[in-house]
Amino acid sequence: MNFFSQLPDSVLQAGVIFLSIIIEALPFVLIGSIISGFIEVYITPERVYRFLPKNKWLRIFFGTFVGFVFPSCECGIVPIINRFLEKKVPSYTAVPFLVTAPVINPIVLFATYSAFGNSFRMALLRSLGSIIVAAVLGIFLGFFADATIQKENRKHLHEHDFSGLSKGQKMFQVFVQAIDEFFDTGRYLVFGCLFASLVQVYVPTRILTSISSTPFIAILLLMLLAFLLSLCSEADAFVGSSLIASFGLAPVLAFLVIGPMLDVKNLLMMKNYFKTRFIWQFIGLVTLVVLLYSWLVEVML
Repeated sequence: MNFFSQLPDSVLQAGVIFLSIIIEALPFVLIGSIISGFIEVYITPERVYRFLPKNKWLRIFFGTFVGFVFPSCECGIVPIINRFLEKKVPSYTAVPFLVTAPVINPIVLFATYSAFGNSFRMALLRSLGSIIVAAVLGIFLGFFADATIQKENRKHLHEHDFSGLSKGQKMFQVFVQAIDEFFDTGRYLVFGCLFASLVQVYVPTRILTSISSTPFIAILLLMLLAFLLSLCSEADAFVGSSLIASFGLAPVLAFLVIGPMLDVKNLLMMKNYFKTRFIWQFIGLVTLVVLLYSWLVEVML
């Protein structure tokens, strides 16, 4: 106790924020890892293909909208997407799901609706933005880019045959796979949360608000802030609502749309699974589409 009292207040504040982000994120990473374990043990590529539409366009939109019925927090979505890719789900189906699942699920939409004073408009604008980004990414991966986005050394890392195991053995393997995924992903989460906590403490808010008078600059600024803060999609709407008086509707919308898609912790987790080239393409497209979408909202509303 005496040791902590000697630390500067800013260090203690950063520690508290770090722990709060970790405590908020870890349950979702754990849930994502457990789902990933179930996918690995119980879902075969053949079973996946039975559920997927045959048409490429329908597969893109299937991945975009399936988040309504299969929600996942962005803190745990990356290992789930990686496992789907290992089960031969096309990248143009999996990546749109990665983008929309943390936003269009009922919990996040209700949180957004509540945070902005029971605003259907903000919930609708947020979900529409994520759907547009997902569709653009799906079309890009489906028709214009290399569809293989996983790192070569990870493609066949988890290929096992569980068909001959008993029910009890299969369930045991679910948790074996989940624990392996949890610790593999968790180390990147820790570094991401540490960076986000340091940004929240040591980047003065007055610097941000002082350069936000131009809407275009304000949109870029809040997109960067969303990336650095790395908030959970279940909670970021309440932070966004506190910023709307200082920044306006369009910048806060950009903050809410890009945050669950692109933040420090997710980027570090993606780096563990996906090719660097794809990550740069992902960053570029997401940033460009969110920027244009928010700017159009600013002009039209």
